[in-house]
Amino acid sequence: MNASTQLPATGAGPAGTEAVAPVITEAPAAGPAAPDATAAEHGAGEAAPAAQPLRADCIADSAGGLTFDITAPQGTRPVWSAALVLRPRGDCSAAHEELRLPLGPNGSGRLRAVLPSTVALPEGRWNVYADLGDGRDPQRLLPGDNDLRSLVDRRPLAGIGRLGVRIPYTTRSGSLALRSWLRGPHAEAADIVVDAGGTTVTGRLYGAVLGPGACAEARLRGGAPEADEADEAGPVVTVPLTGDGPEFTFTLPYVPLAERWGGDNERWDLWLRAAEGAEPVRIARLLDDVPEKKAIFVHPALPVGCPAGQLRIGPYYTLDNDLTIRVTGDRPDGPDSTGC
Repeated sequence: MNASTQLPATGAGPAGTEAVAPVITEAPAAGPAAPDATAAEHGAGEAAPAAQPLRADCIADSAGGLTFDITAPQGTRPVWSAALVLRPRGDCSAAHEELRLPLGPNGSGRLRAVLPSTVALPEGRWNVYADLGDGRDPQRLLPGDNDLRSLVDRRPLAGIGRLGVRIPYTTRSGSLALRSWLRGPHAEAADIVVDAGGTTVTGRLYGAVLGPGACAEARLRGGAPEADEADEAGPVVTVPLTGDGPEFTFTLPYVPLAERWGGDNERWDLWLRAAEGAEPVRIARLLDDVPEKKAIFVHPALPVGCPAGQLRIGPYYTLDNDLTIRVTGDRPDGPDSTGC
């Protein structure tokens, strides 16, 4: 049997912070197919009319909730089982179940579903469908008009235990999808200054408090951030940071990275430890309305000398919007061939 997560109705109002408890429901066992009422209306020998393309307008709130408004096909009748369906994409499809949100009437010819900020949507990418409860398979939604102004420079309370971020976007095929992050604690990158000596990062820490021994770490990709430094699979470069409440600043010099260069394209992922012995927190930029920052927030890779020759070193955002330092042989800036 296939299982999915069904949320109880939340009303027709905009996304809010009211707590909603997910309920696991199982699909009924397969049995004799029920007559297709739509087909019956058109005669036994006639096919039901093709489904009309559906578009969803998305409205974000400052707490991280999303409201989906769909223009219903003419003649659509409200059905209690109608739902907006989120299905995981790609690598996360095997790890997570689909999520079903009640889809109810919201004015003349409109249907609304709400994804509250209090629902913990697992991190990943999600395709968006509408199940109108008419016996058809859920229909993939197309993007409509988005109002994401509340996401721009979003600034949650620093003491928030777990930060949820959801940003709607359009796939290459033109369909609506959702990018979700769920992190706690979280180190949000803000200003990044690049010069010949290194990269200076300022940001804000959520869900933890800076204490004695707080530091930033650059980890050569392939290391295990949860392990002790002596047991790391790859080298770690540690630098101190300064803090003012939840705000932090640190400068990562390029020379230690250049001295450890192994002759390949290397990626040094940036982490933050809030205090000595604390678990590391990935540094990323999530709190805005840009789902993929890699091609939008571009920083220069500057030449750096080392015993092995001339290198180019600079920061960039990964496809998950995590902050990383790239070290390559000296060549003009160009597209990142790693795709990560």
